[in-house]
Amino acid sequence: MTTTEATLKERIKELTCLYEISSIIVNADVGQMQETFKAIALSLKKGFQFPEQTEISITASIASFNTGAVNELLHLSSKIQIFNVSDGAIIASLQDDKSSFLKEEQQLLDSVALKIGNLLERIEIQQNETSLKRQMERADRLSILGEITAGIAHELNTPLANILGFAELLKDDFKTDKSVSADLDKIIDNAIFSREVVKKLMFFACEMPQEMKQVNLVPRIKNALALLDASFKKANVKYVVKIEEGELLLKADTIQLTQIIFNLIINAIYFSPENGLVTIEASQSKKNIVLKIIDEGPGLSNDALEKVFQPFFTTKPTGDGSGLGLSVVHGIVASHKGTINVENNAKKGATFTVKLPKT
Repeated sequence: MTTTEATLKERIKELTCLYEISSIIVNADVGQMQETFKAIALSLKKGFQFPEQTEISITASIASFNTGAVNELLHLSSKIQIFNVSDGAIIASLQDDKSSFLKEEQQLLDSVALKIGNLLERIEIQQNETSLKRQMERADRLSILGEITAGIAHELNTPLANILGFAELLKDDFKTDKSVSADLDKIIDNAIFSREVVKKLMFFACEMPQEMKQVNLVPRIKNALALLDASFKKANVKYVVKIEEGELLLKADTIQLTQIIFNLIINAIYFSPENGLVTIEASQSKKNIVLKIIDEGPGLSNDALEKVFQPFFTTKPTGDGSGLGLSVVHGIVASHKGTINVENNAKKGATFTVKLPKT
């Protein structure tokens, strides 16, 4: 075979390899990237001059695959980049030290790395779009729930006030009848409890009047922790405060700001194991005050992460919670034009992050 024929044969192999890899990438499934990388590596191996002696390694944050051990003394490599940021590499290595690479094989490797980078960029865009769509759907659901909840709260307020008022009047009339008086006490207690639930509903729906003024978050956190010290001791849970500044000023309703802090810390205490640690962090950026409550509990399932701020959703056993605490926090944060999100920690527990604008 002449040199020209051999060179032509190698170019045909490389073009065939690129065609196969393009087909693999077009049909790639984001849920099976390990298999996709395997198919690319095996196809790429065939594109080299000495396929039997060539090993391919593909490494990226999403997956990795190699056909065999990499020869550090004789190899080619090409970076995989996503939006101009390195996210791994493709390495081709020869196991026979007497063999050598063709200069065109570096170009082949670069072309495949570029194709993989384009694939990973497409996947990231799709994932971001899906995440944004879910956030928008969740915001729409919470908005609708807020409107429904506000209506329910208004409708319940009047009859509850009447029940409580008439029960108290009847109690005066039956002071001497212990049995009736005891029953009336139960009615009054339950009416008061129901009124508190309605108040939480109104907080969630942002129907409570606000008195916005400049507040320093730091003493609010310290006061809340002082009041919750007994709760920490009872649950045998420790806490640590990480605040580097003495003043974190923002415009907020003092009572509602305190309610955010209380609800998030109480939630963290509840889900923390014995001897667990709750971390309270507060800081500021140019425009926002950031509050983080970090626990060492079991974390949240994917379903819970989606629904955690919805009213009446709770992962607590029946009787341990109304499912309104976090929805109330969400409503207050939204009414202050802030944001709240939750994510599981790398090792254990969850982190609730609240961002509130300074003005």
